[in-house]
Amino acid sequence: MPAMVVFGRRWRIASDDLVFPGAFELFIRAVWWIVTLVVYTNHKGRFDCQGGTYLHNYLVVLLVLLGVIILTLCAIVYISAQGTIMNPGPRRSVPALVYLRALLYVPELVWACLGAVWVSDSSTGCKPEEVGAVIAAVVSSWIILLSMAVGVLVVFDPLGSQRPGAPPDAPRGVRDLESSESSQLFYTAHTVASRVWESRLRLLCCCLPQDNNHRAAFSSIAQLVSGFFLDTDLVPSDIAAGLALLHQEQDKMEHCRDPDEVLSHSPSSPIREDLEVELEKAAHFMKFAAAAYGWPLYVYSNPLTGLCKLSGDCCRSRQAEYDLVGGDSLGCHFTSILQSTGLQYRDFIHISFHNQIYEIPFYVALDHKREAVLVAVRGTLSLKDVLTDLSAECENLSVEGVSGTCYAHKGISQAAHYIYKRLVNDGILSQAFNIAPEYKLVICGHSLGAGAASLLAVLLRSTHPTLQCYAFSPPGGLMSKAVADYSKQFVVSVVLGKDLVPRLSIPNMEDLKRRLLKMVSNCSKPKYKILMRGCWYELFGGAPDDFPTELENRREEVLNQPLLGEESLLVQRSNTYQSLSSDDSPAHPTHLPLYLPGCILHITEDGPARRHCFAPVRYRAEWSSETSFRNVLISPRMVADHMPDVVLRALRSLTREQPFALCPSSTSNSHLNVI
Repeated sequence: MPAMVVFGRRWRIASDDLVFPGAFELFIRAVWWIVTLVVYTNHKGRFDCQGGTYLHNYLVVLLVLLGVIILTLCAIVYISAQGTIMNPGPRRSVPALVYLRALLYVPELVWACLGAVWVSDSSTGCKPEEVGAVIAAVVSSWIILLSMAVGVLVVFDPLGSQRPGAPPDAPRGVRDLESSESSQLFYTAHTVASRVWESRLRLLCCCLPQDNNHRAAFSSIAQLVSGFFLDTDLVPSDIAAGLALLHQEQDKMEHCRDPDEVLSHSPSSPIREDLEVELEKAAHFMKFAAAAYGWPLYVYSNPLTGLCKLSGDCCRSRQAEYDLVGGDSLGCHFTSILQSTGLQYRDFIHISFHNQIYEIPFYVALDHKREAVLVAVRGTLSLKDVLTDLSAECENLSVEGVSGTCYAHKGISQAAHYIYKRLVNDGILSQAFNIAPEYKLVICGHSLGAGAASLLAVLLRSTHPTLQCYAFSPPGGLMSKAVADYSKQFVVSVVLGKDLVPRLSIPNMEDLKRRLLKMVSNCSKPKYKILMRGCWYELFGGAPDDFPTELENRREEVLNQPLLGEESLLVQRSNTYQSLSSDDSPAHPTHLPLYLPGCILHITEDGPARRHCFAPVRYRAEWSSETSFRNVLISPRMVADHMPDVVLRALRSLTREQPFALCPSSTSNSHLNVI
């Protein structure tokens, strides 16, 4: 940081990112040079074959060329390791070394071609080890050249061409632009970035139909993604270093916190105070939410027996055994649902695995054990679901009896309206309640399905006042404050550990970006040390490193480089940059806040933060609030804790292990139940 500028454009690599690739190539070149030197020394004066003179000259020039390349790589590695992320001053000569290293590829390419010609035309009568050395040199050269080409493609930035309005001989010219010119430059850059991201999405989703819904989704997602880091000069390795620092910083804060500290809040509804009952219900309904994923999750959860259990029933026609209202062709999906839930064929009212953008699978069944008409909504399992997830702008929501502004995540809101129309307009719920009129309505789902289930419960609440909803690992950026408060009467959200998804929202991601920038700007260690220590910490644990997070004996204003690169468009007008001077969020947030639905049941591991791989896991559960999920927590478990089989295992563990007894956490919080 900032991104390196060479060959007249910016690249997705900084001047301190050459330590590891340079050291790796240096090792390969050193071994290559030693082997070539051994071959030359052992056969010096004895090149008696047809092309012996050419071979002698080839090896001599190769040794010299490799020596020059090795010296250049040593200089690149040494200088790239100097300074800090925010202080690239000691690395100002790296671009010149990169030019020199690129220039050395030309004679290497020429010499590789000459070596190939010698092997094919003049190697007759030469010793096998001599010919083998030349062949190895030629192959090594071509492998390195090909790797270099691939590396160039990886770090190529399609938006890295010289910024308009910034003359090459005046890198600070952008700082002197008037406000209108700066805004115009930003608008132009954002437009170009959006087009690039939209093209990437179209290429990634080339197998999907290019209808209006998909085109609108591509456009909105491109607008969201392209603008996220546009006002910074971060490269991917800066983000990785910031995440490593932030993880260790968060772990240090967690270790310093009182282990018996519990948030002093309780759910608004008295019904929710019976934590043990809610856990039993959650464990029961979670199996239905997990079953909605069909055979992929069933086989994943049962790797040894799953295929065998499903193989006998996948292809059988059960048309005579059940009659589903508009049901799809189910195959293995229905068999896996039967295996997972323990229900009978006759218990299912409708099953739909129809999947398009904003249209997600669900099923309706009769749960006789809980006397409920159950609607289970599937979570993210396809590329179309991912597009639904990423359509994260806000959409107005019409909710009866709610005072205040009502809006929700657009993609999930449209998915909930799709299921609502299917349930009501197609008569699916009517048929279910005709069969079991005394049953109550229960809606459940996991991840994307949890968000859709929560909004579906809000839409159905006026006609089914006794309904309940269980949302497992719901997305954090889901609904407005007014709708979230309203949903606390009938929605229970279950979050496991440091799950990333319940903490995902656009404001939270902006906060994460601000924290990452603050960490990398204040750390006084070089990036390669941060990354090495971060990898060690993630793999083997240990105490969080005591990297300085404040500048030692100097002030921020004397940094050689600003937070945003010299040629960044918004050096002076970036909200992210301006917010670094304090721990507060920017004064003018650009996105509406969105919240988790309902009352939040938070399950965490009980015991040390790190444990042996085969050690038994013990959990504790407590009521929490949306304020506990306003920051993204960096952890190796942030993705694993979101998996539906892991959530189900944790809930079953809590309901089966009686040593987790209900107890007050403290005298002052005796009203708060903790398991």
